Amino acid sequence: MRRLLKKLGFGYLKQIFKIFKNYLDYRKEYKIFKATNGQRFLVEDKDKYPLLNDKSKTTGFDKHYVYHTAWAARKLQEISPKEHIDISSLLYFSTIVSAFIPIRFYDFRPAHIELDNLHCEHADVTALPFEDNSINSLSCMHVVEHIGLGRYGDPIDINGDLKAISELKRVLSRKGSLLFVVPIGLPKIMFNAHRIYSYDQICSYFEEFELMEYALIPDMSNEGLIINATKEQSNLQHYGCGCFWFKKK
Repeated sequence: MRRLLKKLGFGYLKQIFKIFKNYLDYRKEYKIFKATNGQRFLVEDKDKYPLLNDKSKTTGFDKHYVYHTAWAARKLQEISPKEHIDISSLLYFSTIVSAFIPIRFYDFRPAHIELDNLHCEHADVTALPFEDNSINSLSCMHVVEHIGLGRYGDPIDINGDLKAISELKRVLSRKGSLLFVVPIGLPKIMFNAHRIYSYDQICSYFEEFELMEYALIPDMSNEGLIINATKEQSNLQHYGCGCFWFKKK
């Protein structure tokens, strides 16, 4: 047990203590609420639903997913396509942007969503069902780093990410825009969660494309989205988020 606690660290013990304290507060507040509740709602012990981690001074959020989707939405406003194709990015992005731009969403695990301006289908990013040079506006964000690691039921393939990148490049039309997002930092694989890429790696994979904009969501500071970030800033990251807007020449 001592070895386990040492491995988990002080932060883990602190989190356990916080949850326990919050639970004691919850029990106290429940008794007060139940005793003072009027007749508008039924309050019974069997319906208790404790949520113990939401008391914070500020609203917490995942920097990667809040900022990269905000960045991409702003780029689409600038690009202003008649239609946009998204490959497996966060569903919130497609469902919200489809209020303004028709979206076709494709995923290895298709989403059963019914909204006007949004069409969802199955697709394998390593073998996309599109003709060469056929898509003018395309995004694939926080996706490629997972391909080939088996996490989402896809087959193990050490070069799955490169195959996916090759397909994105193939289907994008000339002068078309690709919004591409991956973790940035020291290159490594965190199996089976994701890969982390360096800035130079991504630029080399798209060397025949024009980089229109690069934005960084840093993990090594409290900064938000850094527009026109440098390679040096990227190299300082452990698990940053790189947002690339590429155009096919």
